Amino acid sequence: MNTKIFAALFTGILLTGCNSAKNTKNDLATSLPITTSINLTGIDNDKAPVTINPGRFTVETVTYRLPKVIQGTYSVSDFGKYIDDFKAIDYQGNDMPVNKIDTNTWSISNAKQLDKITYLVNDTYDIEENGGIGKDTPFSPSGTNIEANNYVLNLHGFIGYFDSLKNNQYKLDVTASADFVRTSALQNVGSKTSEDSKNITTSYFATRYFDITDNPMMYGNLDVEEFQVGDIKIVLSVYSPNKVHSAKSLKETVFKMMQAQKTYLGDINATPRYDIYLYLSEGKDDSPKGFGALEHHTSTVVVLPESMEKEALAESMIDVVSHEFFHIVTPLSVHSEDVHYFDYNNPTFSKHLWMYEGVTEYFATLFQVDQGLVDEAEFFNKVMSKIQRSKQMNDAMSFTIMSENVLKAPYKDEYLNVYQKGALIGMCIDILMREESKGYRGILSLMKELSNKYGKNKPFEDDKLIDEIVAMTYPSLREFFDAHVIGDIPINYGVFFEKVGLEIGEAKVEANYILMNGVPIVSGDPQKGTIFFTDMVLKNSFWVEQGVQANDVIKSVDGELLTLQNANQVLQNVFMWKSGKDVEVKLNRNGEEIVIKTTTTQAYTTGQAIIEKEDATDAQKALREAWLKG
Repeated sequence: MNTKIFAALFTGILLTGCNSAKNTKNDLATSLPITTSINLTGIDNDKAPVTINPGRFTVETVTYRLPKVIQGTYSVSDFGKYIDDFKAIDYQGNDMPVNKIDTNTWSISNAKQLDKITYLVNDTYDIEENGGIGKDTPFSPSGTNIEANNYVLNLHGFIGYFDSLKNNQYKLDVTASADFVRTSALQNVGSKTSEDSKNITTSYFATRYFDITDNPMMYGNLDVEEFQVGDIKIVLSVYSPNKVHSAKSLKETVFKMMQAQKTYLGDINATPRYDIYLYLSEGKDDSPKGFGALEHHTSTVVVLPESMEKEALAESMIDVVSHEFFHIVTPLSVHSEDVHYFDYNNPTFSKHLWMYEGVTEYFATLFQVDQGLVDEAEFFNKVMSKIQRSKQMNDAMSFTIMSENVLKAPYKDEYLNVYQKGALIGMCIDILMREESKGYRGILSLMKELSNKYGKNKPFEDDKLIDEIVAMTYPSLREFFDAHVIGDIPINYGVFFEKVGLEIGEAKVEANYILMNGVPIVSGDPQKGTIFFTDMVLKNSFWVEQGVQANDVIKSVDGELLTLQNANQVLQNVFMWKSGKDVEVKLNRNGEEIVIKTTTTQAYTTGQAIIEKEDATDAQKALREAWLKG
């Protein structure tokens, strides 16, 4: 998962999904696929009718569930909360008694007489509080949308499973308007048009329940572009409600990014098709608010603000989608038994989020400098930002203990550190391996070796992974893992930068218009309902040039009134400002209105930066070149 932090004050970086199931006894009389259907032409009050026909059972009692947790989100989603009017129907068409065990579970007795199950599904987008980040609603890219022009079908929100039948085949029929564009990587096995030609039912096939959860769909007024990147077919589906952006306008960005990723990965086996589903949020009360992405084996669902400028959206797509695509390395090719045999309602978690999310985020950052998408200075700025943000969290917490207990307090509050310190752990391992091998081996080669040893169908034993990595590499990694990954000793990054002729020092650094040195330069007053600049604004060159003072209240930005309620959306837009943008900001300074009408210029501040050591040796420079350019 990736939950991109746009404005550190108000929003939460982005998600993963890999899964398999243990063999279980089959409780059906035949091995025909479980037949399921979603009727998008029968929507009533934002609720979609679903029918589940499992075939004839041979046991007296069966249990049906919607997922409590889905892979990669590391939080409770409780998709059963969005189910209404749950019915079990016998072969005579009569309702059968149903016992609801908990939020996500229904038990049906006399199951030999069960013909089918029906229920209605509410979507999650229009009831979000904060996109599922730390709240009771699913993270937006894992959620569902039911509206007239767009349907985000994360199928784990619509289709459930019987405890003993997760390995059974599934057939899914989706009925929708013939006018809709529909995209899905799930195997299409046919379609049927209604007699009046208004609707089309498309049939899909899944080899097991995991493939239902692992293959999202998007239906509606979509814009779709298909193109090849090497031997991978890329399908980019974009929903922009106001047609602000299009798949065509993003195609070149995605193409260059994924071409660079494939070059960086080299001979790591990929997928023949990769789907990118981009939902652009309008920013209304009933719009999704959890911006980021959820990764699947061969696709990703992305949610971002529609109001973003073209350049800012392209930059976010590079950061977000590249992270998700790199998940084909881990956990797709390298994962533990907790991932391989994932339990949707009573999950256990691996100790190795430093690898699943951290190393993935590190790859998504490093490949950009390796492939020339950014220069070294920009790469170092991103690394410095991760150091600063990681230190705002609990820097003295065992990463393996946090990972294994990620749903529990206090560890769940530290989850976002997997994208900060987790990536930095990957960086340190990379530099150590480059040092030990005289530049020839790094963390990418390690992941390739682990991928060759395991692969997507063979999980590793969670408690043995670090021992295996040390055996495959160098004793210095043992010391690092014991102290900083298993142990709780904060990392002295200067030690690692020293190896490559760098250091952390004071310098003039580029600053954001809302976030500086990893800290927001605005704050909120809950009693007055206002947002104001803090003392830190006096260190931001752009705002100083505009005459902004500490405690100035921000009344409006580009004509939109700023309140605590809409601060998430408005300040995200400010976060994404680029140089050369015409802006108007109205302030309240002790009752006096101050109007700033200007064109943005690059903001600067004085802060910590990663800089080259004046006495860096040729050997250190050579090791840096091997680290940054592979």
